[in-house]
Amino acid sequence: MKKELGRESQLVDVGTLEAPALAPILAASPGASSESYWEVVGRQFRKNKVAVVGLIIVILLFALAMSADFIANDKPLVMNYHGQVYFPVLKDYAVWLRLSRWQQSFQNISYKEFIAANFKESDWVWFPPVHYSPNDINLKDAIQPPSTQHFLGTDEIGRDVASRLVHGSRVSLSVGFVAVSIYVLIGLIIGALAGYYGGIVDIVASRLIEIMLTIPTFFLIITVVAFLPQSIFNIMVVIGITNWPTVARLTRGEFLKAKSLEYVVAARALGATDFRIIFRHVLPNTLAPVFVAATFGIASAILIESTLSFLGFGVPPSTASWGSILSSARQLLPSGWWLTAFPGFAIFLTVTSYNLLGEGLRDAADPRLKT
Repeated sequence: MKKELGRESQLVDVGTLEAPALAPILAASPGASSESYWEVVGRQFRKNKVAVVGLIIVILLFALAMSADFIANDKPLVMNYHGQVYFPVLKDYAVWLRLSRWQQSFQNISYKEFIAANFKESDWVWFPPVHYSPNDINLKDAIQPPSTQHFLGTDEIGRDVASRLVHGSRVSLSVGFVAVSIYVLIGLIIGALAGYYGGIVDIVASRLIEIMLTIPTFFLIITVVAFLPQSIFNIMVVIGITNWPTVARLTRGEFLKAKSLEYVVAARALGATDFRIIFRHVLPNTLAPVFVAATFGIASAILIESTLSFLGFGVPPSTASWGSILSSARQLLPSGWWLTAFPGFAIFLTVTSYNLLGEGLRDAADPRLKT
């Protein structure tokens, strides 16, 4: 695709331009609207309906994780007791904020037992849609199929599967984002230094990347986690420090291309420091492929956490996660089919949504954007 620019009718091959340089060229064209690169990317992304659906599902999953306490909890959302209104589900937040009223009211009680024993006709209560906490144990209701009482059934010790799925979304999404944030930060620093400085720095960084790529990442994670206490924080850190080579390679390649461009040469000639050139001028123009890789990385981290929890190396048994629910189904199949179907579908839906989102971002950020 070629466009005529300026009075001298110069022909510029837009297909050969880098993505950050494309939007200004298009904006300078006669009759073209003034759009930044990210505005062009956003417009292209919105044309991909499948990717938009993936983004909507991801947003809904975040809303589910953030509101888990208000969806699945054994504490009432609101109750009127002796003419006074209480919000028990907010008690933990209020104690964390050091609101003294909640430190003295309704401490360490079973709300259902308290309501049955003390409520009068004038009192009323409103529970969340799933009125069970993820760790409520009731052996009388063990291995119950989905019903009106337990929407998605119960596990081998009577814990409500719906509540554990809702609260398990927090574990999966937090592991994905924190782990990816860790290795994106490491990869950006190493890749930027290697690509910008070259020479011995590039050689050392490249050999380190090659060494990390030759190690089976999943088995390395299992080995490290096996020697550490079961903790969601340990899983985040281990995934973060073992998956940075992909981001480092992408960043290094982008810096190798960008450091010889005119705006970098001009900044260096004007006396800008290396730190300013790297983080103020070059890095913002190299983030598009890193964002795409990070989106795919979140899906990969969620799968790794679920697999570790399934194998017993993940979060502690008392912590609700999709992988631990799947693990409890191993000895109950085929009678406990719901313990496999529902968490398996949750993992499938989340990973697929992130992959669709990543593919949409990759296509939208392509340098050869179609306008």
